[in-house]
Amino acid sequence: MAATHIALFVSGLAVLLLLVQGSPPGPVVQCRSGNTNCTVTNGYGAFPDRSTCRVAAVAYPSNEQELLLAVSDATVKQQHVKAVTVYSHSIPKLSCPGGPSGQGLVISTQRLNRSVSVDLATSRMTFEAGITLRALLDAAAARGLALPHSPYWQGVTLGGLLSTGSHGSSVFGKGSAVHEYVVGMRLVVPSPVPVNGSYAKIVNLGEDDPDLLAAKVSLGVLGVISQVTLQLEPMFKRSITNRVVSDVGFEQTISSYAVTTHYGDIIWYPSQGRVVYRDDIKVPITTKGKGVNNFLGFRAQPTLVIASTRASEELSELTGNAEGKCVLSRLQADTLIATGMGLKNNDGGLLDFTGYPVVGNQSDMQSAGSCLRSAEDKLLTACGWDPRFAGLFYHQSAISIPFTTIADFIADVKKLRDAHPNALCGTELYLGFFMRFVRSSTAYLGKTDDVVDIDITYYRSKDPKRPRLYEDVIEEIEQLALFKYNGLPHWGKNRNVGFLNIKNKLGAKLDKFVSAMQKYDSNGLFSSDWTDAVLGLRGKEVVVQGNGCALEGLCICSTDDHCAPKQGYYCRPGEVYDQARVCRKIKSVEADGQADSL
Repeated sequence: MAATHIALFVSGLAVLLLLVQGSPPGPVVQCRSGNTNCTVTNGYGAFPDRSTCRVAAVAYPSNEQELLLAVSDATVKQQHVKAVTVYSHSIPKLSCPGGPSGQGLVISTQRLNRSVSVDLATSRMTFEAGITLRALLDAAAARGLALPHSPYWQGVTLGGLLSTGSHGSSVFGKGSAVHEYVVGMRLVVPSPVPVNGSYAKIVNLGEDDPDLLAAKVSLGVLGVISQVTLQLEPMFKRSITNRVVSDVGFEQTISSYAVTTHYGDIIWYPSQGRVVYRDDIKVPITTKGKGVNNFLGFRAQPTLVIASTRASEELSELTGNAEGKCVLSRLQADTLIATGMGLKNNDGGLLDFTGYPVVGNQSDMQSAGSCLRSAEDKLLTACGWDPRFAGLFYHQSAISIPFTTIADFIADVKKLRDAHPNALCGTELYLGFFMRFVRSSTAYLGKTDDVVDIDITYYRSKDPKRPRLYEDVIEEIEQLALFKYNGLPHWGKNRNVGFLNIKNKLGAKLDKFVSAMQKYDSNGLFSSDWTDAVLGLRGKEVVVQGNGCALEGLCICSTDDHCAPKQGYYCRPGEVYDQARVCRKIKSVEADGQADSL
């Protein structure tokens, strides 16, 4: 790793990153002629299979009646439809309509972004589905109310975060999934027969309606969410202290930590052998403090610095220099820890982390994302993953493992870490193993157990046929989580292989969900090949077989050709989990003696 790149990175995080403004993200729907002949992507500029999503048109309804009209027109045409959000931060192809390429319709919720009503007596508020999390939190705070839990990234919309089951971190009360606080929802769905002259209708689901269990986590396959009513609570404050310890035996503390720390989470840096516990508790509104969560990774970042860091990572990959990633990841972790992970004590100046605890209102502490809100500066600065410049580009495996087996999973990962000390440094450039806590849910597509949700983010090559350093170790960990420990994927993250065996994992809950799909969209206009594959419907498959398919997580390798044999990567069994099949770099196939024998 070049010393100049390291110096650029550290100075960028420690100084430049705190002083810049930022270019907001570009549009995820781009059309050649008005609102027709369009392409749809996500906030990262690439779906897991790198395909291009082409649609006939995009609609931008600004109220429920216009939304009703858009769905009705599509129903008359039997046109496949998907809702798309303003920033579209889901990694899988949830926003790409089914049917023939270029003939579908996307309905943007960008203009459905308002607060609708508030009932202060019950602490309930109703919002349009396209409102961003940041705008929702601000609107609630203006009324003295707080959303009990939320994702940490505020660039999601209410409809989008619900459709993917997004969450924060807690097993207290109903837990950290936002859908647990939904008490009402209005959907616009197709109607096979006219209703008041329209081939779409409004479905109003109350908190006791069993169909709400399908609608509040739906992958967007029931229709378009129009409005959502949330159960809020009076504003309160949180007190946060980040605590760094050795990772020796930490896996035995996870369950007890979760049940004693209201909003706690854990970052594990396995190669560094250290753990960051976020001691995050609920405190009275009268507690002194005006803290703000302005997480460094979600601030506008100098694009030259991020591009240089990415170039350094690519150079490490090209030269096989895992140690370079280890040096850079430790510097990054040290910088994050020293600056309070971006927490600010007094909502004022730029360099104002003065120490722990950091205390602030729930609405200011529960999420971050300032790179979204700055004035345009012609890409001098931007969110680090903005596809308009050569910045971050990564895979993300986000898998939930039951508390009952989480210690065993961590122990297995430690065995791999100990056998390959540098193998996981690349994940530590992206917060290592990031653990949050989520309760089991009655929602049909919600969690089936109380779980630890583990996010693992790691390098993705711009070349889909180029393998990664220590590819086999990450693939084995992914398969350990999914199959040995029966983990469930986060619906808005993951590579294709993360969604294998969903039908078996959800069981009767999935059957109930499919019944709701048939009730509200009998012709499958809001379904697509992707959602059918995930849910095990209509004969569609999640995996995509072909040369090199395992490199991108499109398949689990079963032959060497699924890896990159010409570059020395062959399909082999796992080292700790022997049922895993991974792409491993082999110096001598003859000495290895396993070529295509699996």
